[in-house]
Amino acid sequence: MSQTNIGYVVISAALVMLMTPGLAFFYGGMVRVKSALNMLMMSFIALGIVSVLWVLYGFTLAFSDTSSSPILGNLDYIGLQDITVDQGELIAFILFQLMFAVITPALMSGALADRVKFTGWALFVVLWVTVVYFPVAHWVWAVDQGWLFNQGVIDFAGGTAVHINAGAGGLAAALVVGKRIGFKREPMRPHNLPMVLLGAALLWFGWFGFNAGSALSPNGTAALMALNTQVATAAAIIGWLAYERLRHGAFTTLGAASGAVAGLVAITPSGANVNPMGALLIGVVAGVVCAWAVGLKYRLGYDDSLDVVGVHLFGGVVGTLMVGFLATDGVGGFEQFGKQALGAFSVMAYSFVVSYLLAQLVQRTIGFRASEEEETAGLDLAYHAETGYDFSQTGSGTVAVGAAAGTAGAAESGGRTGDRHGEKAGEKAGEKKVDA
Repeated sequence: MSQTNIGYVVISAALVMLMTPGLAFFYGGMVRVKSALNMLMMSFIALGIVSVLWVLYGFTLAFSDTSSSPILGNLDYIGLQDITVDQGELIAFILFQLMFAVITPALMSGALADRVKFTGWALFVVLWVTVVYFPVAHWVWAVDQGWLFNQGVIDFAGGTAVHINAGAGGLAAALVVGKRIGFKREPMRPHNLPMVLLGAALLWFGWFGFNAGSALSPNGTAALMALNTQVATAAAIIGWLAYERLRHGAFTTLGAASGAVAGLVAITPSGANVNPMGALLIGVVAGVVCAWAVGLKYRLGYDDSLDVVGVHLFGGVVGTLMVGFLATDGVGGFEQFGKQALGAFSVMAYSFVVSYLLAQLVQRTIGFRASEEEETAGLDLAYHAETGYDFSQTGSGTVAVGAAAGTAGAAESGGRTGDRHGEKAGEKAGEKKVDA
C-alpha cells in the first residue's frame, strides 16, 4: 500500500466507526421512551468490548496470514505486540477491520430491544464475537485461506460475515430470551422518528467507508462501489415505500429509513461486482422483500423488536444471492449462484446454532432476560440510573405537566405500524395526572 492508500483506509475506518453511533440513533429512536438510553448503550458498549478483544486476539484469529486453517487463524498477531510503525499498511487494515467487528454484534441488539440485562448483553457480545464473528470473518475474507474465500464466494464488504451473521444470531438470541411483555397485544411505536431518520442518514454516510473503503485503495473499484451504494439505497427506499403504500396505505418515515438500510445491506456483498443497473435491481428487490419480511414476526410469533431479521438477514441474503446472476465480467451464472448460496446458508446455519447455544449459556449463568419489573419500569432507570428526557424542565403548571405525561405515555404505548391508539392512551394518562 502507498501512503495514499493508507490514508484512504484510515479515513474509511473513521467513516465505519461513525456507523455504530448512527446505528445507536437508528435503534434508539425506534424503541419506547423508557428504554432509549439502554438501546444507545447496547451499541456503545460494543465499541468498548470489541476494540479491546480485537487487539488481544480478535485480529489474529480472523486475519493471521501464515499457517492458518480454513476455519480459524493462528496466534501470530496475538496482542499485536510485534506491530511497528513501519507496518503502516497492516495497521490501517487492522483498524479498518476492527470497525466491522464492532458494528456486527451491535446490529443484533435491535432484535433484543427492551428486555435484556445489560450485563448479560455485554457477556454475550464477548462470547459471540469470539466464537462466531472472528471465525466467520476468517472464512470469508482470509485471502487464500478461508474456506468460503477459496470456494469463490463473492462478499466484497460483508453480506455474509456481517449482515447474515448478525441477522441469524439476533434471531437465535431473541428466541432464547423470549418476547417482550405485551408483544402483539400492545402497540409499541417508535418514540422519536426524527432520531431514527438521523441514524439512518449517519449509517448511509458511513456506509461509503464501509463499502468503498473495502477496496483498500482509492481506485476504480472503490468508485464503482460508492456509486452502486448510492443508487441501490435510493432504489430500496422507493421499493419499500411502494410496497408499504400498497400494503398499508401510507408512505411512512420509518419505512423510508428502513428501506435505506435494506438497500445498504443488500449492496454490501455485491456492489463491486455489478454495474449500476444491477445495483438498482438489487436495491428495489431488497426494499420490497425486506418490507414484506418485517411482518413475518407477527405471523410466525418471534419477537424481533427492531426488525434485524427482516432487514439484515433477508437483505443480506438478497444481495448475496443476486450477485450470483448479476456479476459482470463473465462471473455471473448458475455456478456462481450455487457458490453464493453455499456462503449465505452456511454462515446462517453456523451463526444461528452457535448463537442459540451462547444465549442459553448466558441465560443459565448470569441471566440474559431482564426481570418483569425491570422491563415494565424501563431499562434506562434499571441499569443506567438515567432517563433520556427530563420532562420536569418543560415548565410549571398542570398544562405542562399533563402535556409531558401525555407525550411520555404516547411514546411508551406506541408500535411500529399502529394507529393513534398510543397517542390517545398518552393523552388520557396526561389527563389523569393533571386531575390527580
